[in-house]
Parts: sequence; C-alpha cells; structure tokens
Amino acid sequence: MPERAEDTELFHNMINRVLDKEVAPFYDQWEEEAAIPRSVWNTLGQAGMLGIDMPEEYGGAAASFEISQLAISEIARKGFGGLAGGYNIHANIVMPYILHLGTEAQKQQYIPKMISGDMLSAIAMTEPGAGSDLASMRTTAQRTDKGYVINGAKVFITNGLQAELVIVCAKTDPGAGAKGVSLFLVDTSLPGFSRGKGIRKIGQHASDTAELFFTDLLVPHAALLGEEGKGFAYLMQELPRERLGVGAQAVGATEGVLALTLDYVQQRQAFGQRIADFQNTRFKLAEARARLEVSKAYLNQCIADYLNGEMGPTEAAILKLMLTEMQCDIASECLQLFGGYGYTLEYPVSRFFVDARVQTIYAGTSEIMKEVIARSMLGK
Repeated sequence: MPERAEDTELFHNMINRVLDKEVAPFYDQWEEEAAIPRSVWNTLGQAGMLGIDMPEEYGGAAASFEISQLAISEIARKGFGGLAGGYNIHANIVMPYILHLGTEAQKQQYIPKMISGDMLSAIAMTEPGAGSDLASMRTTAQRTDKGYVINGAKVFITNGLQAELVIVCAKTDPGAGAKGVSLFLVDTSLPGFSRGKGIRKIGQHASDTAELFFTDLLVPHAALLGEEGKGFAYLMQELPRERLGVGAQAVGATEGVLALTLDYVQQRQAFGQRIADFQNTRFKLAEARARLEVSKAYLNQCIADYLNGEMGPTEAAILKLMLTEMQCDIASECLQLFGGYGYTLEYPVSRFFVDARVQTIYAGTSEIMKEVIARSMLGK
C-alpha cells in the first residue's frame, strides 16, 4: 500500500537528518581518499537507513517501496553520487535478490546483518571480457560432492573492496549459454577469494570499485541462490528494480545540480547583469526543469507499474535510457552556466558532472537499452 503523506515526510526528514549529520561533513574527505569508511555502513544501519522496505521479521522497517527509492534519490540529490551507487547495490539490489530468491535459512543468515550494516554486499556480474553481454561470462561453478568450485574473475564491482558478501554469477553449464548461469552467495572470507586494487575512476570516487578473483573457491551447496541454471532469468526478473534505483539516482542528482545552478546564476553577474537575466540562461534552465518533471512523472509511473507487477524489461530500458541521458545532459548544461568555476573542484557542480557519466554505462549501457527497446518493436 502507498505510504501516507505524513509517514513519507517522517522518513524524508529522517533520511536527510542522517545524511546531514553522518555524511555531509565528511564526504569531501571520502572523495579525496577514494573510500567510504567501512563503519559508515554500520552507522547507516543503526539509523534505519538500510533495508527500509524489508520485512520487520528480518529487522527492516517494512516501509513502502517508494520510500526506499526516496532514500536513493535523496543521497544523490545531496551530491553523494558514490554513496548512492553503493547504497543502491547493497540495499536496493542484493537485499531484494535474497528476499525474493533465497531460502528461509539464507534470508535469516544474511538480511538482518545487511540491514544492521554488519555485512556489506556486492553483486558480481561484469567480467573483463564480457561487459553487458552477461550470457558470455566465463566464470564457472562446478558442482562437486562437497559443493561448488568457482573459478574466474569479475570487474567493475561496486562495494567490491569492502563487501563481506557477494552474489556471484557463474556458469554451472558452460555449454548452455544464458541457460547455464547460476547465482551464488559467496562469503569473501573463504579461501580462493581475492580482490585486486581499487579501480580509479573519473567520478564517484568515494565508491569503491574492484576486480574480484575466484581461484578454486569452494562454496557449500547451500550457497546456491535460487535454482541451478536459472540465474539469467533471475537477473532479468530483478533488472526493473535495479534500473528504478538508477532512475531515482538520476532524478535526485538532477534536482541537486539544478538547485545549485539556480542559486549561482542569481548571484553571479556578468556584463552588468545577473547570469540569470540572460535569455540563454533562462531557456536552458526552463528546458532542464521541463525534462526533469517529465522524467519524474515517468519514474513514478514505472514505480506504480513495478508494484503492480506490470513493469517489464522494455519499460525498464526506456526509464534507464531517458533518465540517465537527461542527468548527463543537464549536469553538463549546469556546469556550463558556472563558466570557469564549474571546472574547478571547489564548486560541487563539477562532482555532479563527473558522477553522472557512469549512469549511462552501468546497469546496462544506453546502447544496450536502445537495443532492448528496438527488439520489443521489431523483434530480433
């Protein structure tokens, strides 16, 4: 059921209070250090920020799905793009995977620790030689009497440096293509698991991104998430929620950069008048506002469809494509209105700009989104 307006306001105030106290004073330092301290996840858990829409029986707040998306959007709106990406993975992707696909024992074992922040999670799909082409992954999981032996490598894994739990996509039947993929819950303390150095990125610096390696890593049979061979179908099943989270980030970040820019152009002067008084400025901002409002409306429509079980891969692809491209375009236009100051690290508009760029790449590139949409129109 939809959250009552007063409940939404309570959660909104709580989320912002936590972010203002526990994140805002330190975020610049985290960006410089290219890492969010591991303890921050415990802090967010204690504050009720993790597992917002998870069932109470596992320690969640049992709030609405809309509230969980509001949390992602608010983190992004405040310019914490790196945290928003890691938060989306942990709270909006991995937790629901376990809730929807896991056994009761798996739910009891993992979800409460994830909600408290005692266990940070990641999901490992992408490989060095297979980016958006998940069916071509080479990581294997061979079934034995003792469990599954996993071998392979994954790259560009958000939360990869700190995660204690990783959902690993691997081929249990290497000759079956997409139908040979299975999902595994991997404890990163197990022998055979290792991490590469953190990957340096042009944006979202605070978010740790890593390459992961699996060398004869043995996991028990109970580590299988869902049924063997159905991993690709599960990925497709959960993609709408993942892309909703990316859309919520896009909307939040766009609201944040637009607010910064509105404030700046009304204070800054050139040629004897405010930047806000130039027609070009007014038209650019008007276009940005119009695109943002239309994007918000489609995001809300997709959330409603998702809750009704009516959001398919095409709708998810349209959402991902249009909202992330909007975010990048508006961040670029806003930076331009700052002039030379926009290109400096002193002004946060620059962080909104670089943080936006990866949104059109992860969770499926814009090109893949166009292909998904085209196939729904024209077939293969």
